[in-house]
Amino acid sequence: MRWRNVFDIDALRLLDAVARRGSFTAAAGELAYTQSAVSRRIASLERQAGGPLFERLPRGVRPTPAGELLWQHARAVLNRLARAADDLAGIHGGYRGRVRLGAFATANVALVPAALSAFRREFPHVEMVPAEGQSGTLLRRMREGSLDVAVVSDYPSGLPYDEDLEFVELVRDELLVALPGGHPLAAAGHVDLRDLREETWLEAPPPGQRTMLADACARAGFTPRTLKIAEWTGKFGFIAAGLGVTLVPSIAAWAVPDGLALRPLGEPAPCRTVSAVLPPAPLPAARTVVGFLRRAAGREPPARAE
Repeated sequence: MRWRNVFDIDALRLLDAVARRGSFTAAAGELAYTQSAVSRRIASLERQAGGPLFERLPRGVRPTPAGELLWQHARAVLNRLARAADDLAGIHGGYRGRVRLGAFATANVALVPAALSAFRREFPHVEMVPAEGQSGTLLRRMREGSLDVAVVSDYPSGLPYDEDLEFVELVRDELLVALPGGHPLAAAGHVDLRDLREETWLEAPPPGQRTMLADACARAGFTPRTLKIAEWTGKFGFIAAGLGVTLVPSIAAWAVPDGLALRPLGEPAPCRTVSAVLPPAPLPAARTVVGFLRRAAGREPPARAE
């Protein structure tokens, strides 16, 4: 079978919509087609692909192995085409278009909202599309072409080196310790990590990876006893109940609920680096967003468009 010039862009866009929505009818509504038109086009695409792409179910459809494979390629193509459209919009429209910005959870507490609010006032015609995820996931999405800017952290276990991506340091973020309000150290000016050697630490590190907490405690001469709690609401609940302590980034300090004590750690206190990441040949608007992130982090005024 010759595959050259088999799949047109509309067919790939339709394939993506059906796979995402799990239904010919839902895809038809999303793309303003009729349901019969979707059925005909998918049947034609299946003939071109050499076999079934979707399993027809009593309610909806799901991709076959061949459909899943073609869908992955379709998403890559559509992401690249969307990026091309955004690049052209940035060149010809003077910072019009769209910027897809991903950030890890605690950056979305204050840093990212402050930057985006200021950016929107200056460039109201740029559509900002925020997303949230873990730092490693955001870097992977950027390499795949589905993000224009990523805000990432090297906590709890560092970041992979990637020479194709541009890292711009935003802030060195001190990690504070959150304690129950009635803890004996809750009123201390700062807390020595060694005084917390008997505490249970709440964290959820990636499997098999050493964390900054483990390294800091090792420097203090002990191995922390940990309990795996991932979500911040869960961590704060456990702390309020006197069941553990945790590290909280200073950029998210104001989100700690009343009743808990937040204290700085003396040496050897852990500290993380928060960075903005750009892909090769970034959008002009994406680079401007990084300037606003730097200003929100207290580094410098944003770069202005000429």
